[in-house]
Amino acid sequence: MKPPPFDYEAPETVAEALDVLAEGGKVLAGGQSLIPLLNMRLAAPERLVDINRVAGLDTLEVTADGVRVGALARHSRVERSAEAVSVQPLLRQALRHVAHPVIRNRGTVVGSLAHADPAAELPAVLALLGGTVEVASTVGRRVVGAADFFVGPLEPALVPGELAVAAFFPALPPQTGTAFAEVARRHGDYALVGVAALVALDDDLRVREARAGYLSVADTPLVLDLTEPAVRGQTGRPPGSCDWSPAGAHAAERVEPDDDIHAGADYRRHLVGVLTERALAEAARNALPGER
Repeated sequence: MKPPPFDYEAPETVAEALDVLAEGGKVLAGGQSLIPLLNMRLAAPERLVDINRVAGLDTLEVTADGVRVGALARHSRVERSAEAVSVQPLLRQALRHVAHPVIRNRGTVVGSLAHADPAAELPAVLALLGGTVEVASTVGRRVVGAADFFVGPLEPALVPGELAVAAFFPALPPQTGTAFAEVARRHGDYALVGVAALVALDDDLRVREARAGYLSVADTPLVLDLTEPAVRGQTGRPPGSCDWSPAGAHAAERVEPDDDIHAGADYRRHLVGVLTERALAEAARNALPGER
């Protein structure tokens, strides 16, 4: 299939891009989500704004506070960045599950967030970490928290004329670990269920905090606080040891997935419990001193 007709613009500065977007149009960065939508005629923008020539959007900045990813930073670049992984390992843990290497070589982190697909890995990561998206327009810039950025399926909190220029993933505190787990029909397919997990330990190596972010179970990324059932699961156990089944059961009870052609709601709920246990256990191991 072929896309519907559209006008093509290729600005070279952020200001030029914003001027063009102010007149309407759809942003093209990696194109790994947009191009299939165009070819299937599920999207029909009158104007395509290709930002790949825009200077200054391919940045990857790593500080002690976190990782700032520019709008043109490719999945593969972030995945392979040792500096980014040292500050926020969940990025690599999740990106390894995104499609296939050839897709990650072209797709962009910010583009995935702006696409706001509830079955995608990176929106769940940003939501779990409490990250932000920096948005620009001709009237200025604003920063949108993850809790407010994902409005609905394929619906980010962007208004016409705005461009998502960067995303920020906060760093992990000491003795905090992360992990990512998902089940898909084939490696590289969208996940039937995916879980991003975070566990923080106290000085006695007991669970201080446990949270998980889920994909493919709701219209937007779902984040659950699992601290209480996690703490309950370590009662009477030695430091560093925990029974994660209460947390898995707690999560399974609180999701409300839908049936679709790929999986039933009951099966997805079962996967939530199993993957929650698995991801939290790995995150706790990664939180131990010297492991991250």
